[in-house]
Amino acid sequence: MKAIVTGASGGLGLEFAKLLAAGGHDLVLVARSGDKLEAIAADLRARHGVAVDTVAQDLGVPGAAAALVARVPACDILINNAGFASHGRFDQLPSERIREELLLDVVTLTELTHAYLPGMRARGAGRIMNVASTAGFAPGPFMAVYYAAKAYVISFSQALSEELRGSGVTVTCLCPGATATGFAHRAEMAGTMLFGRLPVADATSVAKAGYTAMMAGKDLIVPGLWNKLIAYSSRISPRRLVLWMSRKMVEG
Repeated sequence: MKAIVTGASGGLGLEFAKLLAAGGHDLVLVARSGDKLEAIAADLRARHGVAVDTVAQDLGVPGAAAALVARVPACDILINNAGFASHGRFDQLPSERIREELLLDVVTLTELTHAYLPGMRARGAGRIMNVASTAGFAPGPFMAVYYAAKAYVISFSQALSEELRGSGVTVTCLCPGATATGFAHRAEMAGTMLFGRLPVADATSVAKAGYTAMMAGKDLIVPGLWNKLIAYSSRISPRRLVLWMSRKMVEG
């Protein structure tokens, strides 16, 4: 079985690749950094004896999904992990960064799912994991685009999961909270309450929870008690309180 992992050069993507390789799956690893991918691929081949191909590609540009599908026409497992966040006042963010964020977090994820799903459905088997976030359960002042994008990913994934019921293909949405990856550094969030004063999970345990849920065919997984509380409280608390809490979590 062949698995595609996007954003595979570090963080959760790397941990997913390790789990899949240990499970005997051949891999296609996708990220912008070709050198990092090649080093990871060599290690996984040596450790697990699986085939590992690498694709050095920026998925945050128009046409990225089509370019990847042209190189890798089919897969049995698709993990849409690549993504990033913009932190700051919306009106002060560069328009090109907003466009890249939406392309990567929403458009490419959707297009890859749309491209690989028909083959899975025809074979009557397949696994798709879309990595969202606990951010998707609430609006996010000072991270408005990211929170909205992850809300889309949750809604999209659960809708597809229901559409595919009984088909042999499953869609799992992983919603981690703050996790020790390169995410906070890229989003310039190291000094926020979310990453500075609250519990931060390790990538290995989060990836394992997501992988286990995906292989079991679950539609939604929120790893960690603290994150479950955040997700649940966002649904039952007054909206003004949710907005205030969201702002305090990420405001610099």
